[in-house]
Amino acid sequence: MEDRVRDLAERLPGGFRFGTSTAAYQIEGAVDEDGRGPSVWDTFTAQPGRVVDGSSGAVACDHYHRWREDVALLRRLGAGGYRFSIAWPRIQPTGSGPANAKGLDFYDRLVDGLLDAGIAPMATLFHWDLPQALEDDGGWLNRATIDRFADYAAIVGERLGDRVADWVPVNEPNVVTLMGYATAMHAPGKALMFDALPVGHHLLVAHGRAAIALRAAGAQSVGCANNHAPIWPGSDDPADVGAAKLFDTLWNGHYLEGMLLGRYSDDMMMLLEEHVRDGDLATMRQPLDFYGVNYYNPMRIAAADEEAELPFEFRDVLGYPVTDFGWPVVPDALREWLIMFRARYRAALPPIVITESGCAYNAGPDEHGVVDDRARIDYHAGHLTAVAEAVERGVDVRGYYAWSVIDNFEWAEGYTQRFGLVHVDYDTQVRTPKRSFDWYADLVARHRAAHPA
Repeated sequence: MEDRVRDLAERLPGGFRFGTSTAAYQIEGAVDEDGRGPSVWDTFTAQPGRVVDGSSGAVACDHYHRWREDVALLRRLGAGGYRFSIAWPRIQPTGSGPANAKGLDFYDRLVDGLLDAGIAPMATLFHWDLPQALEDDGGWLNRATIDRFADYAAIVGERLGDRVADWVPVNEPNVVTLMGYATAMHAPGKALMFDALPVGHHLLVAHGRAAIALRAAGAQSVGCANNHAPIWPGSDDPADVGAAKLFDTLWNGHYLEGMLLGRYSDDMMMLLEEHVRDGDLATMRQPLDFYGVNYYNPMRIAAADEEAELPFEFRDVLGYPVTDFGWPVVPDALREWLIMFRARYRAALPPIVITESGCAYNAGPDEHGVVDDRARIDYHAGHLTAVAEAVERGVDVRGYYAWSVIDNFEWAEGYTQRFGLVHVDYDTQVRTPKRSFDWYADLVARHRAAHPA
């Protein structure tokens, strides 16, 4: 294990940033405090059957009150970057109007605390917690939400733009579209199938409008955080191959080509033409200082039965170990995807940052208080090795942000899946760094020693 750490530390280039990631609704709690308004996730989790264990993010990790403790853990970890999200309902409780001073004050303190600890903040403006008042008015199906988002971006950028190193306007627009509006698996819980496509377009335009507003407020580095996955056909059958190509367009190509090239495929444009206005394609193609890739696993897609609501269905990826969540662990797929990504987009592609990658393993403290999560160490070591191999093949990857620094509320899975480098006892809020935390800290320290500034 020590040899593997040394090898990684030496292979990853100097200046490579190690980080961790979180999201506001998953860790903050304090949903009714200091003027925060309700979000779609507060509403969604209150509906029976939406979350597997019936839980919510009302308390979560109580980060809102314990942020100093969490920043101290980040300082101890030594990683140079921390990606967090800002809760829109804390800044504008109804999604519009003047800023809530106490909400801005919280993030002001957090950013200053990170900087004092030598950690570069990366702030995400929208990590799925849309103010409920905007959803009541149509949410991301309503084009007016784009304007509200640009206003919100300007408010936050004016307050924090001088200190936040990197910005992500929208986290995973494909997940919001598919799981929130097409299949009802996430908030706001709509099952519109292909009628959800305008959501994705509005999110891409909102990304562009927010990037413009952030730069106008002084932001120096604006990127994205798109969820990408290699899409493998369920078999060699032409129907399965065709279904996989369709899903690859919907999951990957639609969003990355929208942001990087300002275009949609002809087939997608036919479905969206009544929603695309003059200037939209140019707006969503803003210059990116980094392209954020959220990677977890490849997906295997087959053609669905004719009577199915969607023309594709998910199949298990066989022949690989799986996490406690049942997700396949395939580091080589990340390497191959990064190499393909560079080969296909070349001059249009800015430097890449892995803005999320992580795994759910649910081990807790033993009788000695030790959380031995060796499988998580193997996961991150494998995926960082894949990144190193891609870099050696000429792919410009500048950083890797592990999801997540602490266990948290895992959306529709509630508290049943643990992704953190730090174990959280949700009854006592006691934080216990896992073996993976120590491993990651050791890697960061060795990398720093191998590549002195």
